[in-house]
Amino acid sequence: MSCDKPYGVTSVNNLCAELLARSLDQGCEEPRVAALLMTMRPVRFVHEVDINPKVLAALRKAKLRLLKDVLQMSVSDMERLTKLPAAEIHYLHKAVAAAICPFPPVTALQMSLGDCPFPTQTQRLSLGCPVLNSWLKGGLPTLGVIEIAGESASGKTQICLQLSLSVQYPPAYGGLGAGVVYVCTEDAFPARRLHQLISSQPQVRVDVPSDVITTIPFGNQVYVEHVADVVTCRMDDIGGGPTSICLASQRIIPSLGTAWSNMLLMRLLASREEVKAILDTEHNPQCAVEHSNCTFTLQTQRTLEVLFAPHLPHSLCHYVIKAEGVYGVRESDNTDIARV
Repeated sequence: MSCDKPYGVTSVNNLCAELLARSLDQGCEEPRVAALLMTMRPVRFVHEVDINPKVLAALRKAKLRLLKDVLQMSVSDMERLTKLPAAEIHYLHKAVAAAICPFPPVTALQMSLGDCPFPTQTQRLSLGCPVLNSWLKGGLPTLGVIEIAGESASGKTQICLQLSLSVQYPPAYGGLGAGVVYVCTEDAFPARRLHQLISSQPQVRVDVPSDVITTIPFGNQVYVEHVADVVTCRMDDIGGGPTSICLASQRIIPSLGTAWSNMLLMRLLASREEVKAILDTEHNPQCAVEHSNCTFTLQTQRTLEVLFAPHLPHSLCHYVIKAEGVYGVRESDNTDIARV
């Protein structure tokens, strides 16, 4: 859609018609969504709206045939053209708006409780890990652009591969029941790693019945496209050494410009650092408290951080990468780790 063209009635109706066509062609698994989509017949003309015949006659006399003409005019202009009182025009505006968008308004409480008339507004995509899903309040939103940024070897590819499998599960198990287009900017797509994750799904997704997992053709629903390397963000250190994984220690600069940054619904930052893990705390409990006379070992600690999101506060969660996939680490399991 052209930026200089207003988002008017025609574009809304075209969107409604497209959603209705898709629901009829592909089928709709959610009965409520199907029922709502069936009411989304494109409405363009004022005579299609249930309004007072006197008002309709005044609109015809003023040569106002399209709904967009009614919405784009102010109350005073409508009064001058139609000779109708202001109360009738306010009612007309409400009737036209209801005809264009039949969905009732959704409150924040309804979205929080999951009682939303249009379920896709609150639908979440599972990350395949209960700890990460709980941290993100159910998973990733399915409406909008979500960016996972981070330095090299921080685990971005592993998370995307796991999401490529999670999206193929039925909606009842946190997926969308659909395939995925994986745009690869590296020299070679990590196909071997993807097959390793596929073979580990019965062990990872214990919440899904085995007969459901066996019916999903994971390998046949990942479509890979290769493009040139695209850098969406550049990370610059602005301190002598990070003391915390947050924006205070690193500055995120959108390489594609401010326009790209403003298109995002949510941004997650993946990072890694070498940390000291305390050993032998079982035989020496005081060691974990005083950090003296302890045996340490270097470990790689990965962190996923919410930089901004409309529904989440700024927070972070540690995670590990295993042969089976990506797992979040509960805070209680992370007490014996100290930064170098």
